[in-house]
Amino acid sequence: MCQTAVFYGEALAKYGFGGSHPLGTDRLGAFWDKLRRENIGNVVVEEPALGSDRDALLFHDKEYVDLVKVSSKNGVGLLDRGDTPAFKGVFEASLYVVGSTLASLDYVIDGVDSKGRKVDHAFNPIGGLHHARRDTAGGFCVFNDIGVAILAAREKYGIKRIAYVDIDAHHGDGVFYEFEDDPLLFFADIHEDGRYLYPGTGSAAETGKGAAEGTKLNIPLESGAGDKEFIQAFGKIEHFVDNARPELIILQCGADGLAGDPITHLQYTPQAHKHAADVLHELAHKHCIGRIIALGGGGYNRANIGSAWTEVVKSFTG
Repeated sequence: MCQTAVFYGEALAKYGFGGSHPLGTDRLGAFWDKLRRENIGNVVVEEPALGSDRDALLFHDKEYVDLVKVSSKNGVGLLDRGDTPAFKGVFEASLYVVGSTLASLDYVIDGVDSKGRKVDHAFNPIGGLHHARRDTAGGFCVFNDIGVAILAAREKYGIKRIAYVDIDAHHGDGVFYEFEDDPLLFFADIHEDGRYLYPGTGSAAETGKGAAEGTKLNIPLESGAGDKEFIQAFGKIEHFVDNARPELIILQCGADGLAGDPITHLQYTPQAHKHAADVLHELAHKHCIGRIIALGGGGYNRANIGSAWTEVVKSFTG
């Protein structure tokens, strides 16, 4: 049985937008209520960790980080072209997302958390903000904690070969394009076809550039695709990651592909998340001493968030 660190706390829940915005501050609580009801053993509850300006600057341009900081004080304006509004405290809330993802990385590499408790794997439910680019927000994502974690793994721990697997319904454009020419970032993304859904990217023909050609795998699915299509396609991802022989695996497990999500058009059940987590958990133990972290990503149906993410935690603790 594996010990899995799960981040939970008010500071992390504050990453969310007000009013009727689909990414609200209630998402963490919806997941936590479901996780508690399941009474899963081997879960280590972690307080949110605050990241620093320097952490954000590993990935983001200084001008953009400064913009977020100013917008956070004023609480008005947009951080991208239309769907990521500023709110008071957005800078600090975003740094808690980044910090908790970096703490996930630290704990998995070290094998213990900051209190000395054993940790094998880790999950930051509010992490996985895969649309943010170096110089702008995008798709409800302010700071790209994934990009920060990839660069931190290399700078701090000397980890080079990293597999990033994204099962969110939306293509992870903020990770893909920023690492498109990186031959040691093995990127695999299964998502709803960009013809039907934001951000409109991630065609199967996009396989990396230059020396990174062939290190990127995009699998677009038709609207209405369900578990059968997901599991069949995920076989390609399993083969891809296995061949990559990664030193670290990062899973972005957005729950917006489940049937009933108000934004997307896929029809998964929580079994899709269970399958993905089971496969990657096994590969992590095969290739990288169990080094796998998961990040919650999207998901706008609160019941789906609880069910999908809980399956990931169950898999990791198995």
